[in-house]
Amino acid sequence: RRWRGISRFQRRLVLLLLALALFVFWFALPRVAVMERAAAGQDLQMVDPPGFEAGPAKPEERADPTSASPPPELPKPPRPPALPDAPGVAGPAAGVAASRRSPLPAGSLGRLSETSPSRRQLAVLEAMQHSWKAYELYAWGKDEVHPLSKSSAVWMGAGLTLIDSLDTLMIMGMSQQVAKAREWVATQLNFDVDKPHTNVFETTIRLLGGLLSAYHLSNDSIYLDRALQLGERLLPAFSSPSGLPYSDINLHTGQASNPVWTVESSTSEVSSVQLELRELSRLTGRPEFADAADRISRVLHSADKKDGLVPIYVNSVTGRLHNGGTVSLGARGDSYYEYLIKQFVQAGKSRSFEYLRDDWLAAMDGVAKHLVRESQPHRFKFVGELLGGTTFSPKMDHLVCFLPGALAYGFLHGMPREHLRLAEQLMRTCYITYTTTATGLAPEITHFNTDAASVADTYVKPLDRHNIQRPETVESLFYMWRVTGDRKYQDWGWAIFQAFEKYTKVQPAGYVSISDVTNARNPGKRTKCESFWFAETLKYFFLLFSEDNDLLPLDKWLFNTEAHPLPIWPRQP
Repeated sequence: RRWRGISRFQRRLVLLLLALALFVFWFALPRVAVMERAAAGQDLQMVDPPGFEAGPAKPEERADPTSASPPPELPKPPRPPALPDAPGVAGPAAGVAASRRSPLPAGSLGRLSETSPSRRQLAVLEAMQHSWKAYELYAWGKDEVHPLSKSSAVWMGAGLTLIDSLDTLMIMGMSQQVAKAREWVATQLNFDVDKPHTNVFETTIRLLGGLLSAYHLSNDSIYLDRALQLGERLLPAFSSPSGLPYSDINLHTGQASNPVWTVESSTSEVSSVQLELRELSRLTGRPEFADAADRISRVLHSADKKDGLVPIYVNSVTGRLHNGGTVSLGARGDSYYEYLIKQFVQAGKSRSFEYLRDDWLAAMDGVAKHLVRESQPHRFKFVGELLGGTTFSPKMDHLVCFLPGALAYGFLHGMPREHLRLAEQLMRTCYITYTTTATGLAPEITHFNTDAASVADTYVKPLDRHNIQRPETVESLFYMWRVTGDRKYQDWGWAIFQAFEKYTKVQPAGYVSISDVTNARNPGKRTKCESFWFAETLKYFFLLFSEDNDLLPLDKWLFNTEAHPLPIWPRQP
């Protein structure tokens, strides 16, 4: 009766207000539920965060990339220290981890962090959910997923993407996915794989590093048990006359070798396994792993270098660097430098490892002297290459963009302030390689113009236009944000993330590489998704957007070259 007693206008007004209230309730409820579940450490079924835009700004709306100005005979190292309450352990054993304690309390990463997730973190979580959905649907237990063709690929035959992703799932609080993956590791993972050319470097950084990190973040002994099993199968690769590892191994037979066409190995590959070997030695009490790492570091320390710089090939039989070889901080050279500073930090900056710090300092002086140049007309600092060890080339791989982060991490651990200034300048340049393409994504390789008459600072050759979801720029943005607290690095990362969302996301699940970052209309989606998209790129995005600096603090943790966190040891004499 009251309803009929009011005017038609009043009835319409009431109906309009009810409709508006239902509309607001409908769109607000999922976000509230997500935030409540995130705070409770439950799995997140992600929804689009408010204000999320699927792609980067249009080229004409993107900020001018030049608008931001740039800121002004060795003693044998001691055995890696055991964890404080850990007695020595010998031999493979179920329950090895029971007597070893990670510095992280069990289960403390079964949540996002002490703070609520940011809007940007929620978007990254949604991307990880979407990526993992593709792996579960099309490639469960396989090495790689191909979301576009809805298929899988075998490379190592050991569930590469699954193991590479474990710590990312843990850090993001995806407990149901972790439980399913853990069951596969416990019941299905088998390293008795009869493949003659399994790459030792990739197996060490991705599989061994992933298992060690998963152990530290969960205190679950199954991961350390599996890490020890893998480490034992890798040991024959370190039996060369020089002590440098062979490039390949058959995990079934134990036969180690270099590729059939050469005795030379990539310098970055033979020199970037020590973090994982020493940590496995520390956790298990097995000295042979640390001994192998020490031999590698001593051989390379004693090698002839050009102002601390090394060519990108080394003979693993003789231990000699390739005279007259190309010097690069990109492909085949990058992680040699990264692991110099990180080995020193891992060992608690112990005196016996100071020679690695000295090698890092010498190398960075060499980089500044021989490889750093400025582009024209906007004077972006970049790192080029020395062809034949002498001729400068203005070519910079995307891989080189690890360097700003490594410099910032070194500065945090006592290296010179000029390293941080160079990091800031190079970080700006790495970001420019994204903003100057039509898609807002960086190419695999960028060339720089150095002639004063140049009208553009960069150019990209046709064969270099692809993007395979590499993490290095996002990695360095994470370090720069943590070390400086400057929010522009988060903003730069957000622009890059949106570009990945717009141009690499596929339905119903997954993300893929693209063939041409210069073509926004047809970037050419490829079928493959790299395992480091899960292990590195998304992990670093998530950490970059976190406001919780106690989530894997950089004074207590380091990241291997596949972004697997490992603890820094207590300082030893």
